[in-house]
Order: sequence, then C-alpha cells, then structure tokens
Amino acid sequence: MKQPEIMQAPQGRTYDIEEGQLLDDGHRDDTMTINMGPQHPSTHGVLRLILTIEGETVVKAIPDIGFLHTGIEKTAEAKSYHQALVLTDRMDYLAPLNNNLGYSLAVEKLLGIEDEINDKIKFARVILAELQRIASHLVWLGTSALDLGAQSMFLYCFREREMILDIFELCSGVRMMTSYICPGGLQAELPAGFEKKIREFTSIFPSRLREYHDLLTNNQLFLERTRNVCLLSKEDALAYGTTGAVLRGSGVAWDIRKVFPYSGYEKFDFDIPVGSVGDVYDRYMVRMLEMEQSLRIVNQALEGLPTGPYRVENKKVAPPPKWQITGSMEALIHHFKLFTEGYRPPRGDVFVRTESPKGELGFYLVSDGSAKPYRMHVRGASFANLQALPKMVEGSFLSDVIAAIGSIDIVLGEVDR
Repeated sequence: MKQPEIMQAPQGRTYDIEEGQLLDDGHRDDTMTINMGPQHPSTHGVLRLILTIEGETVVKAIPDIGFLHTGIEKTAEAKSYHQALVLTDRMDYLAPLNNNLGYSLAVEKLLGIEDEINDKIKFARVILAELQRIASHLVWLGTSALDLGAQSMFLYCFREREMILDIFELCSGVRMMTSYICPGGLQAELPAGFEKKIREFTSIFPSRLREYHDLLTNNQLFLERTRNVCLLSKEDALAYGTTGAVLRGSGVAWDIRKVFPYSGYEKFDFDIPVGSVGDVYDRYMVRMLEMEQSLRIVNQALEGLPTGPYRVENKKVAPPPKWQITGSMEALIHHFKLFTEGYRPPRGDVFVRTESPKGELGFYLVSDGSAKPYRMHVRGASFANLQALPKMVEGSFLSDVIAAIGSIDIVLGEVDR
C-alpha cells in the first residue's frame, strides 16, 4: 500500500488535544499533517482527508471533496426529463434503481400523474429498490470488512450480489446502470421468470446472512476494531444532518419509508433497526438487520404483486408499445415526438424524498414549462453523512479513520454532483 504523504507542521504551532485548538506556544512541535488520499484504497473513492495527528491520535480531520466533479445536476438542465434519468444512475452507482425511483417520483409529481401509478408499478418498484438496497449493503459489508483485514468477506458478499445483478439484467438487459424505473412506470414489462429468479435469491439469502454473522458479528478481532470506536452521539448525528444507518446507529429511528411513505411502502410490515452507542459496530449491526427487513419487504411484495400495465396510459408521458410503431404511422409520430421533443411539465417546483441505502435522498426539480428541467438539485445522503466524519475521528487513533469511513458507507458519485 502506498504510504501517505507527510507534511511537517509549521514550527512552533501544535494542537491541544483537549481543546482541539491551534496553539502558538513556541516550544512544542509534535504534530504532523498527512494526506490520506485522494488515491487510497480505503477512502472508498477519490476522497482526500487532511489529517493532523499527534503520535497515533487524530487531532483534526478535514475532508476535501471535489475530485470527481461529475456536474450531474448542471448537466441535467441541458437534457430532457427522460434523458436526465440516466444521469441519476451515475450518482450513487451502487444503488442506481433507488436513484431512478426518487427522480421518477419527482417528475411524476411535477407532471401531476402520481395518482395514475398503479399498484403493480409500485410493488415492482419496491421489490427492485429493496433488492438494490441489499446489493448496496453487500458491497459496503465486503469492502468495509476488507478494510479491517477480513479479506474473505469481500468474496462472500459479492457471491450473493451477483444473484441480484442477474435479476436486474433479466429485467433490463443491464447489470448496473439499468434506468429501468422511469417516469410513468417501468421501461419494459416484468420478464418471464422474474418471480422465480427472486424467490431463488430470497430462499438462499437468510442462510448466507447467518454466515456473515458467524464470520464477523462475534469475531473478537472485529469487535476490538469496531466497538466504542469513532462514536457519534444522537445529538451530534442530528446536528450534522446525518441520515440512514449513520443516524439510526446513533439511536434515532428515522426512516423515510416509515415517516413519509412512498410507492406503497405503507402497505408493508417492517421494522427500523437502531443502535444505542453510535459506534462503528452499531452502524454495522443496523445495516445487517436492514438486509433482513428488506428481505421481508420483498417477500411481502411478491406475495401481493398485482397485475396491470407496466406504465401509465397517459400519452403525454408514455411512448406507444413497440408493436404499434411498426403498423401505425400515428404511433410512430407519437414515439418520435416524445423522444425528440420530450414532455413539458407545467411551471412549478417539487421536492421528493426517499430512503436510499445511504440515507435520505431528495430530488428538487424546478420546471419553467419547457421540456428540460430549469433546475435539478439533489440532497445526497453521502454528502451530508460525510460531514460527521471529523466528529467521529478526532480524538481517535489514525487506524480507526479507515473503520469510520467504511461505517459511513460513502459513494463519491453522490458527493461530487
């Protein structure tokens, strides 16, 4: 592993560990400022951390973002509403379907067609979103465990994630950036074998989840690296605007699926796991239990999956079926105009929030009556959660910084929008 760059602190200036302030005592010179990243395997993306350390103790941490500079929000303003959908896949690229869902709900609200979304579409979206949540958590589990030395966990987790990606590929033909959930419904009909493929996964996953627990949950080495490490109190978690497992790990039962239900989540029975201490271990347990709850939701949605069309019948939004295009000039013109000119929502603005695997994901859209968004702003969970990293690590050991980053589960595509 490449050693971090070391920069000597200015002469005569050091940090007081108790007060966290820079002192000009003219006598001590026992701190160093080091770079961790932006190219570092344990920062989970191009994140740079400027760490001031005294011995093994971190006395100050400054996250430095902006190295990815995707410009997704600004780019969306030059695209039609349908074209901008594919940009959302690239934000939290480990949970594209959750991003698709949040954006689609916002566009549907802007168009005023949210009441036209039938239960089949809602249930299918919930199934896909919860499978995506499990897939995202599996990447988190494998990589964060790998950071702490549990190398085999990475291979175990990706074994199950492959089964979920096979389901996405069956639906859309694409394994990751599916854009399958879209404004007005789904891009295509649910494929033959959809339910069978999911039941294959849901039948095997509980035993695999127990396997993960056997490997880590009571592992003494893992406990020493995670318990009472990088604490974040309930008050601090709220003050920093954290959401998702970071907030719930600190003991706050806040889940958008329960507080502001969307896409039919009010019809499903599931619990909100919470921690009590707010350490790395609590954030680990919350996500482990969340995977169980996602499995519960998927099974309930499969049992009650209704029939019906896979998208709305509103011609202003939905293109005609492909079989009509080959035999109807009107259908061909409708298809052409929809994809070249797009639809034009009325003037106004909307804000829609959803619960992504990383936390609260919000989409704010402004329409000026044209076929392109006047403004798109995203409330990314990773961006907000990363703010709490200095609070977690200051006063902790340098080696615990890696554990803290993994416990937040950031994705820089969602931070650098």
